[in-house]
Amino acid sequence: MPTAAAHLGQGLSVDLAQGESPPNLQLHLGVVDTILLLVYFVFVIGIGFALKRAVTNSTDFFLSGRSLPAWVTGLAFISANLGAIEILGQTANGAQYGAATVHYYWIGAIPAMVFLGIMMMPFYYGSKVRSVPEYLRLRYDKKAHLINAITFVLSSVLLAGVNLYALASVIDALLGIPLPVAVVVSAGFVLSYILLGGLRSAIYNEVMQFFVILAGLIPLVVIAVKEVGGIPELFSRLSDLKGGAFTSSWQGTGFGGANPLGDWFGIIAGLGFCVSFGYWTTNFAEVQRAMSAKDENAGRMTPIVAAYPKALIPFVVVLPGMAGVLLIPNLGAPGGPTYTDTIPALMAKYLPPGVLGVAVTGLVAAFMAGMAANVSSFNAVFTYDIWQDYVREGREDSYYLRVGRIVTVIGVLIGIGTAFIAAGFNNIMNYIQVLFSFFNVPLFCAFIIGMFWRRASKSAGFWAILVGTIVAVAVYALYGVGVIPFRSPLQETFYGSILAFVAGSIAAVVATRFEPPKSDEELRGLVYGLEIHDVREERQPWFRQPVPMGIGVIVLSVLLYVGLELL
Repeated sequence: MPTAAAHLGQGLSVDLAQGESPPNLQLHLGVVDTILLLVYFVFVIGIGFALKRAVTNSTDFFLSGRSLPAWVTGLAFISANLGAIEILGQTANGAQYGAATVHYYWIGAIPAMVFLGIMMMPFYYGSKVRSVPEYLRLRYDKKAHLINAITFVLSSVLLAGVNLYALASVIDALLGIPLPVAVVVSAGFVLSYILLGGLRSAIYNEVMQFFVILAGLIPLVVIAVKEVGGIPELFSRLSDLKGGAFTSSWQGTGFGGANPLGDWFGIIAGLGFCVSFGYWTTNFAEVQRAMSAKDENAGRMTPIVAAYPKALIPFVVVLPGMAGVLLIPNLGAPGGPTYTDTIPALMAKYLPPGVLGVAVTGLVAAFMAGMAANVSSFNAVFTYDIWQDYVREGREDSYYLRVGRIVTVIGVLIGIGTAFIAAGFNNIMNYIQVLFSFFNVPLFCAFIIGMFWRRASKSAGFWAILVGTIVAVAVYALYGVGVIPFRSPLQETFYGSILAFVAGSIAAVVATRFEPPKSDEELRGLVYGLEIHDVREERQPWFRQPVPMGIGVIVLSVLLYVGLELL
């Protein structure tokens, strides 16, 4: 299961369930608040119109012409991940599980993002592939390519629906706008700016949305922490109330311990390697932002630029969740606000007019960024990897540009439908697990073997994905019927991912024994040792080089861990 899904954790155990009657969180926006929200929507559509003329071919529409600087693609990279699942889910996890939630950032995201920038982007960018599935076609064969393209297209529209449903649910709860109306209107805005300016419009909107999200969350964090007497006082009071494990990231992670994330081996090997690397290095909704960079160095720097704010995001999502335990009466208790209600409940209780408008706008921006990332990656993969490769080959570029725009409309319409499917689940966490827990780790297994083992044969990728997925499904099913015990669904995800990776690796090795490897000429630019280097990167100053900047953010994460344990 990818990090985005894991972010929800059990914090959504009493989620946005159909038929429940959540506590009344409806806000009364003043004139200033309403104006701020309207100005945001005007800017969103305005960016789309402003960039419409820049779209002249399919590369402009799907990959922004590969022309953007690293700071733009880096902020878009992190903004695309900072959606509904991240903000609501991680705040809920902070309220329910406490400091252990930071593992999803400092070990469950940062190392994978650095690895993507230093080791994998040279293959993605140097080979000039237009999508993640296209890399599999060049490295392996069409079987691996097609299975990845189909599963990615399906999961993208389903995830777009989850983001859309979460957005509409919050708008319904906070502003009183009926859910169906909120779904359609929100989808209409996302469709408009992607249809007008393609990926470039989505990326520039994501950059704006990143700052809008922070502008909405930072005042809330400052007020919440001040209300409890500061961070040291917050941790002291929570330790007395919940026990020391609640304010420590590693306490209780020994074998036989009680930490809900499981033991240290599952956290490091499962979350820190299999789950996080599977999500951050193969999820095209993220990688697409790096592929749109102006050159290889900018592409490699994209996830590393994003890693620095990512390391600090716990301060604006996990921290208010922990403060909510002390500030919101009956949080998580029967009849009280759910853990998922933490952010809306804090907004309703503490934010004054004006600031409230910024916070609501920040939430809306986060949800729209998440949906836009899914839709913009969906249209690229469907057009390039399914329609062009298997349905209508060899047409002129303008034809595929038209197809891309039509597919964008279809993708948003499907997203609206899947939003209502999500509404039919009692627990969005379960829905996310169904969507993602079976695909990303086996896919990462195929990628890592293909990139770093030159001898892997054409069929190895297909068998790694297939066998790894079957094992992941089997472990999940056996846990569901009680055959295999785990501390929580989170621990099942980590160990299921480890087993899926091992099984996929074995399948790839076995498949390779029955086929000859590809020639070096076929693998040029696709595998370690045959990569195509960008000589311009060697002339960059140190702060524009992936290796020193990647090491820097790893060190920052370690220092943040140390600081947390000293509180």
